Amino acid sequence: MRQEFFGAEASTAWNVQQLTAELGSAYSHHGVDIRDRDSLAKIFQRYRSDIAVVIHTAAQPSHDWAVRDPFTDFDVNAGGTLNMLQNTREYCIDAPFIHCSTNKVYGDTPNRLPLVEQETRWEIDPGHAYADGITEDMSIDHCLHSVFGASKVAADVMAQEYGRYFGMKTAIFRGGTLTGPAHSATELHGFLGYVMRANMERRLYRIFGYKGKQVRDAIHSHDVLSAFEAFFRNPRSAAVYNLGGGRHSNCSNLEAFAMAEKISGTEMVTEYVDENRIGDHQWWIGSMAAFQADYPEWKQVYDVPMILQEIYEANVDKWVPAAKS
Repeated sequence: MRQEFFGAEASTAWNVQQLTAELGSAYSHHGVDIRDRDSLAKIFQRYRSDIAVVIHTAAQPSHDWAVRDPFTDFDVNAGGTLNMLQNTREYCIDAPFIHCSTNKVYGDTPNRLPLVEQETRWEIDPGHAYADGITEDMSIDHCLHSVFGASKVAADVMAQEYGRYFGMKTAIFRGGTLTGPAHSATELHGFLGYVMRANMERRLYRIFGYKGKQVRDAIHSHDVLSAFEAFFRNPRSAAVYNLGGGRHSNCSNLEAFAMAEKISGTEMVTEYVDENRIGDHQWWIGSMAAFQADYPEWKQVYDVPMILQEIYEANVDKWVPAAKS
């Protein structure tokens, strides 16, 4: 499906092959569409209570793609999540259910925050309540979400409801930029991975509005998985957490370009588009305080320079030759 959404370069089939080769019988892959209720149910029926945890990351993650095909977007994001939740309830109700939501459930509300323009980034007024990062009390109502954001709101709320109504152990992680060295990044999805790839392959990188000073926090897949494991070890019902780099790991487009250029020794090729994407955040740094209060043993390891360096080192043999061919 990811290849269908974003093209061949976004496919994760290569990673399936790698996992199969490295893990052998310890890894079983089922190429099932989460919209296919019958096929999905057969998998849950096969394993039943042997399922220790369900980590639901499957989604259509692009604003732009959702506008082109809102039916598929909603069927995957909302309907697919419901299918996963209901199968978990029927066949392995004691398994903690970890749902990857998104900070786009807050819509464009973050764009109403008082921002100050700096040389390389937009930054929030230091006296504001969200100066250390946006917390989960930000409203998800009365705002523009984008079609994608609206479908993810439906999934987010449904995962909460299965926790509250049925007593299931559900966690809703509202992710910012989740990335790592194996990210199959494309222009429409995968900020830091695509910055590094565009730099290494000398691709044109289009900047959409905000003078290139829009800010994102970024969290490495290692830190994401350690957060998931912490919840799995001590689950709660209908727990809602922001998930991102926070003040520890964040950057603007311009800052990411500078770091990528320093790592690779290659200048970025960019084009500025004056109009930002509809609903796109001008500044997003989320707070991990709620999660850290519940799971104080969790520690964030990676920051943006470390993430970019690792992406470069992991892909230098794959991406740099493509630029020379």
